[in-house]
Amino acid sequence: MRDSQKILDAWDAYSDEHTDLDGWPYDEHVYGIRASQRDADTAEAFETVRYGARHLLATAETQLTQLPKNTVQSRWVYQLGVLHTALDRLDELHAQWLTTRDTLPATAKPGTPDFDDALTEHHAESWTYLDDWATHGKALREINTAARKAPSPLAPAPALAPARRTAART
Repeated sequence: MRDSQKILDAWDAYSDEHTDLDGWPYDEHVYGIRASQRDADTAEAFETVRYGARHLLATAETQLTQLPKNTVQSRWVYQLGVLHTALDRLDELHAQWLTTRDTLPATAKPGTPDFDDALTEHHAESWTYLDDWATHGKALREINTAARKAPSPLAPAPALAPARRTAART
């Protein structure tokens, strides 16, 4: 998720530099190529999280229910919802990609226009949801950090040490 955030930050810097004040690119072709690279890089970065994403969400939800109410950020519930929705959509798009890939001609391999164009389209369709993970994924770390710092209901509260008494000097 950190890699995805770096990709997003680099994209924002690129976009700011290569668009006019209304957000229109100076060179649409080059801008489009750069956007396609952003999409592909973001998809690749998410692959390290994809197969454990549901477990991460379930863990965060469990941790969230066990945190003391005064330590919970109100945005966390919303962010977990965004991440769930994005993951559901990414799973759907991945299934569509596998179907598309399987229907390509036998000559369509990585590096051929048929394959690369279909993959580029898949990445473009996925990017919004990958961006949601890049943007809101930090909530998973924040919840985990809060859970690790929260007092355990199993551990007794530390006892206060008795006050030290010193002999009065006379």
